[in-house]
Formats: sequence, structure tokens, C-alpha cells
Amino acid sequence: MIRINPVKKITVAFLIFFLPALILTFQGCKKKRSEMANVLFKKTHNKVFRDVTPEGFAEVFKKVFAGEKSKLKHADFIIDYYEKNNYTPVFIMDHLFNGDLAKADDYYMHADEHGLNAEMFQADEIKGLVDRFMAKKGIKTLNEAYQDMAALEITAANSLINYTNALQYGAINPKSIFQRYFTATRRPDSASMSLVFHVGNMQNYLDSIQPKDPQYIAMQNSLKIGFMAKGKSQEETKRILMVNLERLRWRNKPFEDKYVIVNIPDYTLNVIDSGKSVLKMKVCVGQGRNMDNANTIMAYNDTCKEDKPYEHETPLLNSLIHSVDVNPVWNIPNSIANKEIIVEAAKDRFYLANKGINVYQDEKLVPNPEDIDWTKITKENLPYEFKQQPGADNSLGKIKFLFNNKSNVYLHDTPAKSAFSWKMRAVSHGCVRLGDPQALALNLFGDGEKYKTIATDMGEDNPDPTTIYLPKKVPVYITYITCWADENGGLQFRDDVYGLDIVLYDHLQRLLHPEMN
Repeated sequence: MIRINPVKKITVAFLIFFLPALILTFQGCKKKRSEMANVLFKKTHNKVFRDVTPEGFAEVFKKVFAGEKSKLKHADFIIDYYEKNNYTPVFIMDHLFNGDLAKADDYYMHADEHGLNAEMFQADEIKGLVDRFMAKKGIKTLNEAYQDMAALEITAANSLINYTNALQYGAINPKSIFQRYFTATRRPDSASMSLVFHVGNMQNYLDSIQPKDPQYIAMQNSLKIGFMAKGKSQEETKRILMVNLERLRWRNKPFEDKYVIVNIPDYTLNVIDSGKSVLKMKVCVGQGRNMDNANTIMAYNDTCKEDKPYEHETPLLNSLIHSVDVNPVWNIPNSIANKEIIVEAAKDRFYLANKGINVYQDEKLVPNPEDIDWTKITKENLPYEFKQQPGADNSLGKIKFLFNNKSNVYLHDTPAKSAFSWKMRAVSHGCVRLGDPQALALNLFGDGEKYKTIATDMGEDNPDPTTIYLPKKVPVYITYITCWADENGGLQFRDDVYGLDIVLYDHLQRLLHPEMN
């Protein structure tokens, strides 16, 4: 009788029960490791790809990425995605062999139709890498295969992210180049950028991110055909279109049904309701650095390349009009008091009384300001504050419209009406003077009791200041646009009174042509 060793019995039992599972596990791992190789070999018919493994690719990907990291705008976001997804080359596996990457590259090649540059999206580099994969003997060694796979995957991800961001949010963040830009502006985040890794149909995706705004399409078509504006060269027209296309890509547009919008270069206010202008009027805006148009987008000096606002320029912003002051008191800013009020008072000791300006020291009213020797008062030793009382000479006129903002500006009436007949109306200290403030009050308040109070108080000879709150706050946008399509489809152009076109164009050039930096 043969006796079986107990240890051997356990070993045999182990093999009987667990060997099939081990074999299946091994085969499963082998299949998983070879799936990438099988797909690549089947598509390329290049034997080199038979030996590709996910592990081998991952190691090379990390090294290639480390070398390219400094060139990638969103490097941290990109590597985070691949780390969380086992370095799966999603663009190669899902978008290379069906022509998607070639299709995307074709869109990049036409970036100039948006006023951008194909180099921004590495169009030539992607084309070269795609061609190598499609050539049967373009890749000769396993190391070349890994290197080219990593290069194409990283470049494809980076390019599609950058292209999407540029078209959907703008190539430049306006807050990074303009000092007086206070408009809420959405920028790309991880949620929006992650969409590029989950694209199904590349053609549909690329079409979906093209701007659809009729204004954008009108300017884009003009750029494509080489339109030349009257009185401007073709190159100058092109540059103006480029900067205004970029502005249209920024996510800072009104989304409300009704809003007030002021366009600084056009010196115009519009009330928009349900997409149509229901009230339009001339305005005067703050004095600018380029009021004589000495610097143009075609000819400017180095000092114009960075935003250096003139002290009285009206800021770009959005807010909510919450109330009006009828017959307002003007709290005169120190900057105006230093440069204008004390100068005029020194020339004429009755200037303050004639203009209805009260003088305060330590918050107490100075009873006889004409007795002060204003010739000895300078901005360095100015102990006074000034407030202009309501009346015909009040610089704010009969009404001002209030909204919260960091620059302490507002929309207001003015007793100086002559400037509204001028073509160049950048004449204020920063606030926006209204050509027809009572019409704006009627539009915002409606023809009810509050408006009747406003109209009555504005007509009084000896008025008292009154604050009246809007029943519903109305959005206000102060913007800067130098080219747009009018209601007839024609393009309107305005002078760059603040030189902001120049600043934006120069920053675009640095982005579009890095070799210029």
C-alpha cells in the first residue's frame, strides 16, 4: 500500500484548486498588458508595436513629460489626469487612427481665421508625429515607439486644451494685462479642461467650441477676406479685428435680459432689453492717455506696450445700479481739490461761494472760506475737504446713478452740455456724464410714483438732495470695444482713446510669436 506524504497531499490539493485560477490570472494580466500592443500593431502594421506594454509606456511618458513640463501651460492639470488614469494614452488609442487628431490639426492650421496662430497649438509638430505613426516603417525601435507615443499624447492633450481655452475663454486673461479691469470674467478651470479627455466625436466637439456670436462671425469673415476699413490700411484693419475678436472670446458678456452698457470708445450708453437697444444716448467718459490718437495699433512706442492708465480714465467694470441721488451733493475728491479747486480759489476768493462749494475742516463747516489765503494752501498742507451743494452749478447736475465699485465712479448728469456735441468726448474725471439722464431714470424706474418724484425734484430751483432706490437693481457694464458690426451688418470702427487696443495687441503678439519676446 502506497502512502502519500501529507505535505504532498496539501501541495497537490493546492495545485488542483488554485493552479487554474493562477493560469487565468496570468492570462488576464498578459491580455491586459498586450491589449495596447495588439491595437497599435493592428492599426500600424509595424512589428515594433508588438512589444509595447502599458508599464513601459508609463515610464517613458513620465520622462518625456518631465522634459516638456516647462513648455506646457497647464502642466500640473495634465499630469494629474494621467496619474489618476494609469497613464492611458487616450488620444492615441481613441483619436489617432480614426483621423481625429488629423482633423483637430486641420482646425489648428486655420487658427489665423480667429486672429490666432497655428504655432500656439503645435500644429506642425502634431502633423509630423501623426505622419510617423501612419508610415509603416516610420518608427523603427521600441524606444522610438515609446518616445513618439509619449510626445504625441502630451502634445495632443496640451494643444486641444489650449485651443479650447483660447476659443471659449480667450487667449489672454484681461485681468492680467489691464490695471483698471473690474469686470467679472470666467476663466477655464479643471472641470472645463477635463472635457478634452472625454471627447466622443472630435468633429462635433471642435464645431461646438467655435464662437457662434453673430458679431464674432461678422468680424471673423472680414478677417478671412482681408477686409480694409475706410481710411485704414489692410494691416491696420486686421490688427483691430484681431484684438476685438479676442475681446469677444472673453467670458464677460452680459447674461441678463435687461442691462445698461457704456462703450468708452464710442462715447455711448445703451439700455438693452431682450437683446435690443431700447434707449441710446451720448455720454462723456474719463480723459484718456491717447485722446489725440497719437499712438495707433500700427505705430506706437515702447511705453504704450504696458497698461499705464491716465489718472482720469474710466474703469472697465460691471455692477448693479441700486439707487439714484436726485440733486446730489458732490464730495469733491482730493485729486480734484488739489489740482483745481484750490487753484481757482487762489485766483478768486469768491470762487467757492459762487460755485456753491462748502469747505470743511475736521468735519466741521468753515464759515468764511473767502477769508482764507488760498495762495498759501498747497496739496502738501491741505487741511480742508470740499462739498458742492445741489444747484445749477453742481458738477453732478441734477441726478447721479449709483452702483458699487472700487473706483468710486457713477453715471451722472452735468451742467456742461456743450461737450455732447464733440466727436471726442473723453473729458471727465472718470465718471460717465449722461446726455439724457432723465430718460435713463424713466427707463429704469418706469412711469410711476418714484419717477414722478425724480422729475419733480429735478425741476426745483432750490432743491434738497434725495435718495431713491430702484425697485429692482439693474446691471451696468462699462466696456471698451473699438470695432463691431452694426444693425446693417457693416463694421464700425472707433479710435483707441485709452490705448487699450495697443496693449492687447502687443500682448497677443508675444503669445502668437514667442520668438519676439
